[in-house]
Parts: sequence; structure tokens; C-alpha cells
Amino acid sequence: MADIRFDGKVAIVTGAGGGLGRQHALELARRGAKVVVNDLGGSVDGSGGSSAAADAVVAEIKALGGEAIANGSSVTDDAGVALMVQQAMDTWGRIDILIANAGILRDKSFSKMDMSDFELVMNVHVLGTVKPVKAIWEIMKAQNYGRIVVTTSSTGLYGNFGQANYGAAKLALVGFMNTLKIEGQKNNIHINAISPVAATRMTEGLMPPEILAKLNPEYVTPGVVFLASEDAPTGVTLTAGAGAFAMARIYETEGVYLGDGGLSVEEVRDNWDKISDPAGQKAYVNGGEQSGKFFRKMQGG
Repeated sequence: MADIRFDGKVAIVTGAGGGLGRQHALELARRGAKVVVNDLGGSVDGSGGSSAAADAVVAEIKALGGEAIANGSSVTDDAGVALMVQQAMDTWGRIDILIANAGILRDKSFSKMDMSDFELVMNVHVLGTVKPVKAIWEIMKAQNYGRIVVTTSSTGLYGNFGQANYGAAKLALVGFMNTLKIEGQKNNIHINAISPVAATRMTEGLMPPEILAKLNPEYVTPGVVFLASEDAPTGVTLTAGAGAFAMARIYETEGVYLGDGGLSVEEVRDNWDKISDPAGQKAYVNGGEQSGKFFRKMQGG
């Protein structure tokens, strides 16, 4: 099969000044994409800002013979996001790919976490993804083509101590993806999620050095770049780390119909084994499929 190429395609990568985002931007450029390297240049907790990181990645891309421009907008700022999109359109006239990678951490146990830290992490991860997607959505619809990759996390999928804010934000993006996969289908807009495990500024304090050494961001990027390609699926959560790749899905058990006559709390308790039985469990494509199951059970199916 032919190599995956992005010649003539334009990509925006947020949080691309280092770590995963930098690797994503470089690989897209190596394969022919023109890249907007977005990075606020702040610290891991979101404070500060500098254009140096984005400029350095642009220089790397140009040294490879590629095309790139730097953008220092915050992904939470409406005017900044609009500027980022306008720069891409003014320079190249189209936007084919958005990889929403920007993020911060404010880790603390929930009992010790200030609401300001919860709100900031939600804002950066959720609205910092939603706002760029909204800004390019009509452009992709008009083109009848678009590829979007949002960044989720095992913390959102499964939980992690001290990251209630981060986990809530990251799982919210899976819900966001699940609706846009449906709404974008008729215009050939595919949206997927990557759940990475990689050694970056955001993870260096969470794992021992010997483990981090095996978690090079380069080992995640092939999955992300595939999800940004013409051959990409849609509505998939791809997990990746240390060269391993897998797909995460939400499954629902078949459950049991208890009827509407005399339904009680005790009946739920007494039928818990049937409710939780994994036999016949299914991953639904949309919410209507779950409703259909309930209607089927009402009719004795």
C-alpha cells in the first residue's frame, strides 16, 4: 500500500511547541502537510506565555523543507482562536486537519482542590478544544472534508487519584466527539480521540524515570497521524503508548426488564447480577440505540 501523505493539506496543531504536539506537527510536515504550530508557551499549569517554543518548531519544519507558521494564541480566547484560523486561511486558503492537543494540569486531591483550579482545567481542555473546532467547522463543511483529533486521557476513561478536574475534562471530550461524529458524517468530517501515554512536561512528575524513558512521544504520533488521514475511521478512541495501540469503547450490558408494575428499589438490588452481567454487552453507535433496546425489552424482546 502507498504511504500516507498530506500533500496540499493544511493542519493546525494546538499545544505544538513541545512534547506530543511538536511530534504531531513534525510528522505531518514530513508527510507534506502545511502546519500552523500553535502554542501559548506557558508552563504546565497554564501560567506565563512565550512564542519561542512555537517559533522553534516552525524552524525545525522549515529545516526539513516543509511549510509552517507559528501562532501564539490561547485556545481559550475567542479572538486568539479566530486569529489562528484566519492566519491559516490567509496563508493557505483551507484547513483540513485540527489536532487539539493543548492542555494544562492542576493536580490535587479533590478535597484540597480549589474550584478555580477545577474551572481552569475544564476551560483549557474542554473549551480549548471546542472553540478551535467551532472556528473551523463551517470551513470543513464547505470543503466537504475535515479530520479532527481531540486528546482524551486514561484519567478520563478510567480515573486517576488527584486529577478529578483533568478526568472530568478529558471524558467530556469523548462525549463531544460522539456527537460530532454523527453531525460531521454527511460532510466527510471525521473526528476521533487519542488517549496517549507519553513522557512530556505534563507527565514527568507522575512516573519514575525508567518508565518515562520508554514512553517517547514519537511512539504515540503514528496513531494520531493515521487518525488525521483520509483513511481515518470516525468516532474512535485510540489509546497509545510505548509502541502499543488499542481502542477504548464504552459498553452497555443487555440488562433486564423489571416492568413498570410494583417496580421497587429492592427489585433493582435483587436483580443486580442480571443488570451487571457482561454477556451480550454492546457498544452503541448513538444514544438512540440504547433507547431502542429499552423499547425492545418493554415489548418482551
